[in-house]
Amino acid sequence: MKNTNRHIETQDLYNDLIEEVKHKVHKLKEYGLSEKDIASLLRSEQPLLKLTVNKKHRVFIGENRVEVRMEPLVKAVYLLFLKHPEGIIFKDLPDYRQELTKLYSEVRPWGLSDRALQSIEDVTNPFLNSINEKCARIKKAFLSVMEADMAEHYFIKGTRGEPKGIDLPRNLVIWE
Repeated sequence: MKNTNRHIETQDLYNDLIEEVKHKVHKLKEYGLSEKDIASLLRSEQPLLKLTVNKKHRVFIGENRVEVRMEPLVKAVYLLFLKHPEGIIFKDLPDYRQELTKLYSEVRPWGLSDRALQSIEDVTNPFLNSINEKCARIKKAFLSVMEADMAEHYFIKGTRGEPKGIDLPRNLVIWE
């Protein structure tokens, strides 16, 4: 009987705390915080993991070196943005065509065919959707190896018309 009473008291305490939290969340919403903002406040802060790019341009996360797999052009786009912590405005991508071509040739060692060169033209053409498709694939690659709230620091994001970039602090990026 004693254990049953303790269980009921504990359950009542939980219910009271849950009601109090719901009330506080409602207050935060009244002050203008979105559900997403509130949810991120409630998540425990995990330290960001190191990102390592080895000599063969393979991308790894954390001490356990979990590989983030990407197609060669997608990886070349990722490395381009990783090399530019200030971000890149999509309409300025033609200015980065030569640098992207060099990265792509390093990631794709079997050479650049006419089709591969056309793919570079497409991804650096701000009037086509190719860059957005590559960014979506990068996002998917990171989401496949880590939780969304952590992964968002590793993929390319930004506001339309503004520089888009990877907000991972560069002291966590290791180039081997």
